[in-house]
Amino acid sequence: MNGKEPDDRKRKREEQQLEEAVERAQRRREHWLRTGEWPLGRALAMMGRFGWTMVVPILLGAFAGRWLDRTFNTGVMWSAALVFAGAALGFWAVWKAMNSE
Repeated sequence: MNGKEPDDRKRKREEQQLEEAVERAQRRREHWLRTGEWPLGRALAMMGRFGWTMVVPILLGAFAGRWLDRTFNTGVMWSAALVFAGAALGFWAVWKAMNSE
């Protein structure tokens, strides 16, 4: 074995990833050309859905955290932790929804 084989495999893997990315872009463009742009109402509805997908877990975390803080007299420890967890959950849910659209 010479020292070039791992580099060749890495290069082939990178070329394959590039080809897959180009094919994905071509499929997206062809789909867009077939279906056209979304109507304004549908785009606004999607933005609203993404907004609520972000806000609801944050609010639930805030309310649950506030209740736990009052119950255990812990200042804002639970509120801060659960708001952060709600935001992370909301971002993750929006990311998954965007990738499925």
